[in-house]
Amino acid sequence: MEHAHLTSNPFALMMMPEAVFAAIEHSDRLSRLKSRICRPLDGPRAQAATEASEVSAFDAAVDVTIEAVEAVEQVSPDLDSGQ
Repeated sequence: MEHAHLTSNPFALMMMPEAVFAAIEHSDRLSRLKSRICRPLDGPRAQAATEASEVSAFDAAVDVTIEAVEAVEQVSPDLDSGQ
């Protein structure tokens, strides 16, 4: 009866983590789950390098565009005033 009372009250579970860990260790349903250890920092490096090169190519294109606009503005400052 005590176990049913604990699991129905989530606040009681927060106050007694050792009861939660004991229930997890003795759970048939949890032991039947297939598990896998994931390490997100161990991901493929080739994808990160490709993404980085795409980002740097985009940055370079933006820089070229900004420099071209600035060059046009320096050559003909009249265009900014709308005349």
